[in-house]
Amino acid sequence: MKCALMETFIAIFIGAIAGVVAALCGVGGGVVMVPAFVYLLKMGQKTAVATSLAAIIFTAFFTTLKNQSNGLILWRVALVSGMASAAVGWRAADELKKLQDVTLTRIFASIIIVFGVIMWCQSLGRQSLPNDEKPKDTPEHTKS
Repeated sequence: MKCALMETFIAIFIGAIAGVVAALCGVGGGVVMVPAFVYLLKMGQKTAVATSLAAIIFTAFFTTLKNQSNGLILWRVALVSGMASAAVGWRAADELKKLQDVTLTRIFASIIIVFGVIMWCQSLGRQSLPNDEKPKDTPEHTKS
């Protein structure tokens, strides 16, 4: 009983951190949950990936509602990229079973590092990034 209770508290903590990161950065499942599930809850990499994807459904749904009410979503881009992501993800999920956990961990870490370095370099010396504004197709920008 004590182990299950501790696991529940850790899962709540991981979820809370993922929610903050999802709301502020648009990520949380892979970037926060996967490593936390592996190291704090001792899940295998494949189970952590699959569990994270299931958990992020709730984060994505509710933060999308909030971001829509804030007028920040470019729906055309979201729908096209979401459909492409879903189609490719469906096929790629079969590959998950075939790869070793260590290979998945290395792929995950490499992707995070590469994109992190790119974003860090782009932000150096800037007070703001281009497009630090609301999307142009939100109601606020289309009213005259």
